[in-house]
Amino acid sequence: MLKIELKNITKHFGEICSLNAISLDIEHGSIFGLIGSNGSGKSTLLRVMSGIFRPESGSVRYGGEDVWENAALKREIIYLSDEQYFLPACTLGEMRNFYAGFYPKFDNDIYCRCCDLFGIDERRKISTFSKGMKKQAAVILALAAMPTYLLCDETFDGLDPVMRQLFKRLLADAVAERGMTVVIASHNLGEIEDICDHIALLHRSDLIFSREIDALRQSIHTVQAVCDESFDPAALGLDVVRTTRRGSMVTLVIRGEREVIEKTFTNADVKFFELIPLTLEEIFISEMEERGYDYSNLI
Repeated sequence: MLKIELKNITKHFGEICSLNAISLDIEHGSIFGLIGSNGSGKSTLLRVMSGIFRPESGSVRYGGEDVWENAALKREIIYLSDEQYFLPACTLGEMRNFYAGFYPKFDNDIYCRCCDLFGIDERRKISTFSKGMKKQAAVILALAAMPTYLLCDETFDGLDPVMRQLFKRLLADAVAERGMTVVIASHNLGEIEDICDHIALLHRSDLIFSREIDALRQSIHTVQAVCDESFDPAALGLDVVRTTRRGSMVTLVIRGEREVIEKTFTNADVKFFELIPLTLEEIFISEMEERGYDYSNLI
């Protein structure tokens, strides 16, 4: 199997712990999302995974091979940084030649097709590109390099809505057609929840959870109920994460199985209730609130 295995990854910068014993398995041919609070270690983890940073402890293995100082393996990995680097005063065509010299599977047909799709002139100097166009140039080069593993750090940032959808389509095609494995770190949860199979949440250098998105959505629910003032959510015997009351309307975020929650409210003294699916952003906020990362306490 060509899956990515991270075992007990720990990384410090001086006295600051950026990653604390992180262990993850990322299945081959999947799209894996990394989310987390600011400074949680997402970018550091991607740099460790790409072999740029060496952790103090732990290992990163791709199909059983360690990535550190493994030049052959690194030719199978592309890291799309949030801050792109291009050769000084070069054109996109010159960067294509540079990439083709390092990545043996570089495909000129894919390169030309992506240039047409994104509307990029390869003869133009990249220094004249806008921020979004530089992101597009980096995406074109990455996809044409035909990596087995693509690591993306805030790649959607700077792309307009049309280009974001195009990039997601190209990613999905590469995963479906040749089994590319994609890892995406992003703050834009709405952009990744419809493309990722699996999600991991980091907070203050720790891994909070790693779960399939469908299973995650089924484990936490929003319930809106119309009830009397005497209604006590604590008496339900459920794992209530958050309660908001506005007059007779009570909104609760509850962990647990949907069937159990529905049965409990059917038997409860409420006039009406309904379960509403949570978005990935709402799940993120609920998880952060449990750990004291509540925006209402920060204002």
